[in-house]
Formats: sequence, C-alpha cells, structure tokens
Amino acid sequence: MDMRKLVGDNVSRIRKEKGLTQEQLSELSGLSQQYISDLERGKRNPTIVTIYELAMALKVAHLELVAP
Repeated sequence: MDMRKLVGDNVSRIRKEKGLTQEQLSELSGLSQQYISDLERGKRNPTIVTIYELAMALKVAHLELVAP
C-alpha cells in the first residue's frame, strides 16, 4: 500500500471520529489547511515530524497514523 495514502486515510478517519474540521486540525497542528487537505488525499509525503505534530494534535499515538 502507498504510505502517503495510508497516512492520509488514517488522518482523515481519526479527524472525523474526533469531530474536527480540517481547519480545526490546522489550528491544532500548526499545519496549513491546504497541507492537511493534500495529505488526506495522498498528495503529500509527510515527514516523521509532521506525523508527530498531527498525532499530538489528534491526541493519538503516532503509530496510529501509520498503521494499516
């Protein structure tokens, strides 16, 4: 599986489960809303730092963002 798509799908699913919009996640993570949109569509290649920032913003373990 494409890791970009996997991470994007996981971020999108967890964000929605927590009732957050992309804009809210943007504010919590310090990443732009456009970046989050691109990430969720598998268009971005997130770094480990980005994965960490998203995990902290979503209040989940970073491994949840890379788990199949």
